[in-house]
Order: sequence, then structure tokens, then C-alpha cells
Amino acid sequence: MKNTRIVFMGTPEFSVPALKTLAKEPGFDVLLAVTQPDRPKGRGKKLSPSAVKQAARDLGIDVYQPEKINTPEGIDRLSGLEPDYFVVVAFGQILSRQVLDIPKTYPINIHASLLPKYRGAAPIQAAVLNMDEQTGVSTMVMAEKMDAGDILLMETTPVKTEDTASTLHDRLSQMGADLIIKTIHGIEQKKIIPVPQDHSKASYVSMLKKSDGRINWHSSAKAICAHINAMTPWPGAFTELCGKRLKIFKAVVSSTPMQTSSPPGTVVRSSDKGLFVAAGDDGVVQVLELMGNSGKRLDVAAFLCGNKIDLPACFQ
Repeated sequence: MKNTRIVFMGTPEFSVPALKTLAKEPGFDVLLAVTQPDRPKGRGKKLSPSAVKQAARDLGIDVYQPEKINTPEGIDRLSGLEPDYFVVVAFGQILSRQVLDIPKTYPINIHASLLPKYRGAAPIQAAVLNMDEQTGVSTMVMAEKMDAGDILLMETTPVKTEDTASTLHDRLSQMGADLIIKTIHGIEQKKIIPVPQDHSKASYVSMLKKSDGRINWHSSAKAICAHINAMTPWPGAFTELCGKRLKIFKAVVSSTPMQTSSPPGTVVRSSDKGLFVAAGDDGVVQVLELMGNSGKRLDVAAFLCGNKIDLPACFQ
């Protein structure tokens, strides 16, 4: 029996577990890893390879880095491999119809939401921000319209109160890796039939901007904590005190009984157990980890050693 021939397309760290899992699966042959060109990173703007390129090199898989995949050169390169499947995970380029038609079976995408909910660029952050009870990953047959293809398989996971975009990212990344194996085996065994999405229920989430990290202290205490979790690690939740920006990495809704009629954003108590900040619903947010001018992520006790906060103080 011949091996299943796969072309993998992906770029960031989220894509790597799927690539590694496919490469190790008996009977699968990952012919090529297609990823974005090296990009400048850091203060020195040194060209750096994508996470997928690094992983592919470690696995001994050929790498292709086109600036645009939908060119005659790209189409010839992919067609010549005669793949059975494309597996696409956060690649970062839109595939044309001509490219999507290349695989003998399907071009398959792994998406980090329960489609048709949260199509687009930031589904993980959206699930945390909106305090969803659960989210998951979907595999689908790729269509020309973004994240609109027929569903193959889905798997769910609860969104925990303490989940950040970072922890959920890692969990969904591995879930996607496991799900693509189940998906391809299910297709090969003729156990999976693609199911069209209900497009009337589709929702979209756009790419985050740095400005999305600003905390709105007029929100409820639960919503503020969810926002901080959703913005961690990027773009980072931030606020300002006396004209200086502070990044907040960890906060919880205070369980300490505290009556306050202070305006939202007011620091009503400061101790080594946290900065207690009034929220818009009369609740209180207990800030546990933050970063000031030092550029170091600190717990509140360490932060207060070098940063005195005179009460009453108010975050903006």
C-alpha cells in the first residue's frame, strides 16, 4: 500500500504540533512544508525563520517559502508533487481555486474554533474574551471563502476561568494535531462525510491590534479579568497610572468582601496580595502580576518594592 502524500502549509508555533504529528504517523509522507518567507524580528531586525521552517528542517522535510503561493511557479511546484492532501494550519496566505484543486482528495484546514463560530484571525482570544464555556478545533475542506468550507471533524474543550490565550493556544494546537490524524484516517476509511456549515450562524474575528489591549475599567470585574487573559501574551493588557503605562498579566475577581463606591479604575487597596481595583459593576479586580518601567514581569509584592502607589490612585 502506498503512503498518503501530504503537503503541509503553516507558519507560526500553533502549526508545529500538527506538522510533527503528521511526519511521525506511519503511512504518511510529508513531501513539503510550505511557510512564509523569513521575516525581520527583534530590535536588530535580523531575518528569522518561521517556527514551521525550523521544525521542518529538524524533521528533514523540504521547505518552500514563496512570497506568493498562487503564482505559476507555486502551482507547478505543488502540482508536481501529486499530493493526496494539503494540510493547512495558520499559513498566512489565501489559496486560489487553482491551488485548492491540486490535492487528489482534499485541501484540509485546521481552525481553532467550533465553526462557523469565530471564523478569522483571532478565534482563541475571542473564546477567552467572551467567556465561552467551551471552544475547540475544527477540520474542514478548504473553500475560497475564509473558513467557510465543509466540516470534517470537531473536538471540544472547556474554557477555564484561568485560561489565557497562551494556555488555550497550546491546548488547541495539540488537539488540532491529534484531530488531523483522525480526520485523514477517517476519510481514507470512508467514515467521514463533509458537512456544510450553517453560514447564517457564522461570526468573524479580525486580527488583534496593540490598542485592543487597553483595559476598560468600566466593564464588569469578570469581563476585565477575561480581557486580561485574552490579551496574554499578545498584545498584552495595559492601563496607565500617572501617565505611565503598566502591563497587567494576571488578575482575578476579588473574593475578599469589599464595599466601594469609588469610580472604576480606582485602586482601593494595595498590599503584597494584590492591587484591588474598582470595576464598573461594583466588583473588584485583584491584580496579581504586572510590569512597569523595569520591563520585568513581577508579582505585586515585588512590584511594590520598587514602585510606590499612593492611594487613592486611579488607572486610566
